[in-house]
Amino acid sequence: MPQHPVASARPTPPGLRPTLPTWAVLSPERLGHVQRVAELAASWAESMGVPDSERHRWLRAVWLHDALRDASAEDLERWTPSTPGPVELKHGPAAAARAKADGEVDRGVLDAVRYHSLGLAEWDMVGRMLYAADFLEPGREFDRAARADLARRFPEDTRGVLRAVARRRLAHTVESGWPVLEPTFRFWNSLVATPAPR
Repeated sequence: MPQHPVASARPTPPGLRPTLPTWAVLSPERLGHVQRVAELAASWAESMGVPDSERHRWLRAVWLHDALRDASAEDLERWTPSTPGPVELKHGPAAAARAKADGEVDRGVLDAVRYHSLGLAEWDMVGRMLYAADFLEPGREFDRAARADLARRFPEDTRGVLRAVARRRLAHTVESGWPVLEPTFRFWNSLVATPAPR
């Protein structure tokens, strides 16, 4: 797998300048996914009037969330020796551990990256945004029209969209025969029990 720097197939707008860490391991296709997530997050931040400081937190989480998506199973295990679950779900915890070792101190950013595939009841808005944007970015092949509608609605109906995304992701987990891990069911319960922050 190629390591950072990764050549992009298209230029990235200056406001979305990639801040991939030097240790990132991702394919050009994965980089395209991360760029689309960044574009969606930035558009939501603008629509929602998010202050620059929060927008930068969102984008830090976006650029980190799949930084080790294409790393070897051995590298993922090295950064996540006590993390339960299949290796397919370890890229987030591994990227968070590596980012923390590299000096990232924002707990909200680290939690967003660590749990972006699972969900986390204690998330602040950066985690909730990343969870939704990762699922709704327009390059994914499945259910494009419905996902585009959810992406369009996110700035005005964050809670409703987040619940719809979590419902779909949870259904996919169950249909795949994978176990529903504790952070995921706690996240779902928090969404249906209390209003999510906007």
